[in-house]
Parts: sequence; C-alpha cells; structure tokens
Amino acid sequence: MAKSRTRFVCQNCGTIAPRWTGKCETCGEWNSIVEEAVGGGVGGGGPVALVAKRQGRVIALSTLDGTVQDSPRLVTGIGELDRVTGGGFVEGSALLVGGDPGIGKSTLLIQAAAAAARRGERVVYVSGEEAVAQVTMRARRLGLADAPVELASETSIEDVLATLDHGPVPRLVIIDSIQTMWTDTVESAPGTVTQVRASAQALIRFAKARGSAVVLVGHVTKDGQIAGPRVVEHMVDAVLYFEGDGAKSFRILRAVKNRFGATDEIGVFEMTGAGLKEVTNPSELFLSDRDASAPGTVVFAGMEGSRPVLVEIQALVAQTNLGTARRAVVGWDSNRLSMVLAVLDARCGVKLAGYDVHLAVAGGLKIAEPAADLAVAAALVSALAGVPLPATSVAFGEIALSGAIRPVGHSGARLKEAERLGFGEAVMAEASRAEAPKGLGMTLRGQSHLSDLVARIAAQPKG
Repeated sequence: MAKSRTRFVCQNCGTIAPRWTGKCETCGEWNSIVEEAVGGGVGGGGPVALVAKRQGRVIALSTLDGTVQDSPRLVTGIGELDRVTGGGFVEGSALLVGGDPGIGKSTLLIQAAAAAARRGERVVYVSGEEAVAQVTMRARRLGLADAPVELASETSIEDVLATLDHGPVPRLVIIDSIQTMWTDTVESAPGTVTQVRASAQALIRFAKARGSAVVLVGHVTKDGQIAGPRVVEHMVDAVLYFEGDGAKSFRILRAVKNRFGATDEIGVFEMTGAGLKEVTNPSELFLSDRDASAPGTVVFAGMEGSRPVLVEIQALVAQTNLGTARRAVVGWDSNRLSMVLAVLDARCGVKLAGYDVHLAVAGGLKIAEPAADLAVAAALVSALAGVPLPATSVAFGEIALSGAIRPVGHSGARLKEAERLGFGEAVMAEASRAEAPKGLGMTLRGQSHLSDLVARIAAQPKG
C-alpha cells in the first residue's frame, strides 16, 4: 500500500512549510502549522500517479474588438450594496464577504437574498452554521418571511452541488460560511486551509460553469487560527469586508478587490432592530453629536471612492511624565502621523516631543488618503494651543516634507458636499482654489505652507 503523503500548512496564511515549526516564517503566527494529508479537492484530480491522462480539448478564443458582451448583473435593490459591488452581482462570479463574527454579514446577505427573490429570481441560501429554523426566525424578525428564498442547512460540498444542479439554475447562491464546508475528497478537518481552499474551488467552478453568482461568507476570528478568507481572496472575483465597532450601530462595507468595479467604494449601513438600514448620507452620521467648541477637533472633507464624506478628526495633546511620549492613533496611519509631527517640529517650530499625542477619526471610519494631512495638523496645533477652530470650517490637503501644502483631487466634490451640509469655510492648498466650482457660497482660504496655518491658529484667542 502506498504511503499517504502529508504536508505542513499554516492555518493563518496558508503557507506550506517543509516541516513542522512552532512559528510560521511568513506571517509570524505561533502554533498555526498543522500537518494535513495531500489531496486534490473537488475536481483537483487527486495524486498525479492515480489520474489517467486525458486528451485536452480545444477552447474557443476571442479577440479584443469588444464583440463579447458584458456579463449581466443581478441588482439587489440595496443601493449601498450595489454601489460597492459596482452595480450588482455579476453572473458567473464569486464574491467573498469577510468580517468579524457578529458584525452583520448574515443579516446583510439575507436581506439581499430576499430582495432578489422578491424580484422573481431563484435564490439559494445555504447555512453551515445555523439550522433552517434559526434562519427563518431571523427572516421573520426582519420582516422577510414572505420572500421566496430557498433555504438549506448543509456542510457537505458534494450535497450542496447536487442540490444546486437540481432544478433551474439559481441566479444567486449564498454560502454561510465557507469555513464550515467540507469535502470528502480531502483528508483534513473542516475549517482547515486545505478544506476551505478545496470547497471554495468547487463552488467557484460551479459559478463559472452555470452562470450563478456565488457569495461566500468568511469569518475573521480574533486569534487568527482559521484563515479561510485569506487563502480564498486570490481565487474569487471580488472581496468585500464588513467593518464596524460592535459598540456602535453603523457598519461600513468596503471593497478591497473587485474585478468588475472600483476598489475604493464604501457602503454605509446602520444596524437597527429591523436589520441593516442604508445610510445614504454618511457625512451626517459621522458628524452627529460633535462638540465643535472643543479644541483639537477639525472636520475633514474626504473622498471614499466617488463619494465625498465629511468626518471629524479629534486630537488630544497632553504633557507626558514618561521618557518616551506616547502616540496613539485610531482610524489613520500611524506612520503618517509621525511624518506630520516631524514636519510641524522641523518646519513650523511646533515642539511635540514632550507630549502624548492621541488622534482619532470620529465614528470609526478608517481614512487612507493623504488629503487628511492638513486636517490632522490643524487638529494637533489646535489641541496644543487650546484654541478651538471655527465650527463651520473644513480642511483638506496633503503636506510635503518641506512643509508645503499640496493640492489633492476631487476638490470640487469635497467643497460641494461641505457647502450642502452648511459649512461656510474651507482651508486647503492654494493651488486647489482654481478647481473650486463657480458660485460656491463658501470662503476659501488657500494655504501655501503649513507655517501659515500654524500662525493663523496661534493668533486666535483661546476658548
């Protein structure tokens, strides 16, 4: 009898190691490498020695002249979800929705499934974590019990594929979650990297062959022991991450990969007793309950994809008694904060080496664009000087290492959104004033160097 082949796979990142080690050299996780039997998975063909060679078939080739029509989309009717996906689910595509347990992934997808089913589409929802009765209880609580969604509670991939092949081809298939699925062609425990990869491969093959849109749900656990979404990301067509703070009601759906749309769009939802509610104006949500009279608060006019979003940036500067000052950042890049602090010190004479600096983006939104440099610098100077900034003022602009303030894109959209929400002043780069829309009822304060802004804030009376 042939000896069974095994390999050592990291359950955190999916790296295959030549031998067992206590620490994965790729991701640095401890005790995450597990010995697994080698298997090909569904359609993988098994070991090479046991597979009979077959004659390849000739595949059809096409040209780049645009004669191939775009794949139709399945519009769910949930505007924020359709925005992030690029206009709806594409037929024959596979999409991964990741996020922390309990963040609302199942709630969002059952709402999307019900909306599509009410439009006459065949939708199949397969739950590997909950019984059918539990799913129906959630649907009844959300007011979706009348939607003709076909439910199943199953974890065997072979049984799931046989069910999907029975009857009309479903337009939308939701698998909740991929970590619970298993196939008997792989000799590994459910939830391991090998099982997750093989199960996802089988479902993706079904989507391409039948033209169904397949949505896979993946959990991101706190300890990182089950890394299903990480190893599936490169296999699917789109990856969406559901973010949010469990202590707050809003949720953010962000696209980090999308072959059929933009990768910088976000959708904002609010968790209510009746499920997830769309937030069509996220700026009002992020600016609610703000204390405009406190020093160190600035409203940043940012862009999330094609949507302008106004969010409050808060800074707190306190003198430290320790040898090394603390730098705490929530919602922004800590390296970017270190750069802004260095520019303030070297180019503007603002010494913050002996102060603890705490910076936070109110509402839990994560900002990645460098246009927030100017708003962060203004918040830091305001907090240090104890001078509150005007409540009706917004700021945006990139800061160079020389202290110069550089213009950023989409200045017109940022200014229009600020004016619509009642802001009367905008602080930005001098070069951005040329992009301001005509007839704008706002005072535009162009700044060429960061030292000009520091001097203007320092000249104001303390609150």
